[in-house]
Amino acid sequence: MSDTTISAFHMQRLGTIMQGDADNPDEVLGVLNPACCRDRNGDLLLFPRIVAAGNYSRIGIARVICDSAGTPVGVERLGYALQPETGYERNSHTAGVEDPRVTFIPAIDAYVMAYVAYGPLGPRVALAISQDAYSWQRLGLAKFANAAQYHTDFDFYVNKDAYLFPEPVRDPNGQPALAMIHRPDYNVNWWSEDGFHVQPSGIEEHRPSMWISYAPLEAVQSNPRNLCFWYDHQLLATPKYPWESLKIGGGAPPVLTPLGWVTIIHGVDGRMVAGVDHQPHVRYTAGVLVLDRDDPRQVLYRSTNPVLAPDTDEEQHGVVDNVVFPTAVDLRPDGQIDVFYGMADARIGIARMSVPDTLPAV
Repeated sequence: MSDTTISAFHMQRLGTIMQGDADNPDEVLGVLNPACCRDRNGDLLLFPRIVAAGNYSRIGIARVICDSAGTPVGVERLGYALQPETGYERNSHTAGVEDPRVTFIPAIDAYVMAYVAYGPLGPRVALAISQDAYSWQRLGLAKFANAAQYHTDFDFYVNKDAYLFPEPVRDPNGQPALAMIHRPDYNVNWWSEDGFHVQPSGIEEHRPSMWISYAPLEAVQSNPRNLCFWYDHQLLATPKYPWESLKIGGGAPPVLTPLGWVTIIHGVDGRMVAGVDHQPHVRYTAGVLVLDRDDPRQVLYRSTNPVLAPDTDEEQHGVVDNVVFPTAVDLRPDGQIDVFYGMADARIGIARMSVPDTLPAV
């Protein structure tokens, strides 16, 4: 085991839990960036992104095998949750359903998956729903209401790293709502070296940043398809520290603790190359945000340094070198959090995070 101790949110690595099967052509470019959830019987499920040649991505289902202490030690593959089938999941050179995050939401008694649909206009946030965590129904692309105060349409933007809160919060108008964190990129000419930014009015930061949007709870309870419609977009966090100098984005869905909502995020530093799927000159690390229970626009704590960085060989060498990318969490009975993360875009690791009793000073 190897430890990361540079943050009050102590992270202990537990090892690799899943990697690509060399005999399976579907997995030739690795398994990575999973979602997870507990099914109705309490079994822990993993939903890895599974990548074939040509960056062709599917979302799998695997049952997590635990030891007598409840520590994950392996997986049993169960097939696929989603494969790229719709027009918004396919483009001229490949197809992909990627980087899922799954949240069980008791208020609607359903599992919701937010994932990246790699379609003809680039990556977009898409949503699916399930009653049992095994059979999934697509809802479609997330649609973001016109934001008059920003003089822009968020549907213009490439958007990734989306996930939902498991419980309702208050929207900016004080009404009960479901909330989603997402990460739009203002460069609408993202595939070109020249680029072209359509900046939201009043937002000076041009680097990709974390936003939060809301769906009225009553509307979603009356019709789950309203999970596709999001309103009241608010800027949540922008790049601030050296480890997130290129961009910042969501990692794993929030966990409610006595401190507030704890959500693991990712930061990227290095140098980006335009038009490249697998970036060769960047480093992905992970940090923590703590958000207010009722109004998650309020950031109560933000880690100044990473809680997890690519320090091991499996994190430093793979399809994309120097990547740790947390996308799933499982809250343990003792209050610790098991964190599942992509390792160098090739395999899946697990770490255990301890949550402090009080928020550290920043």
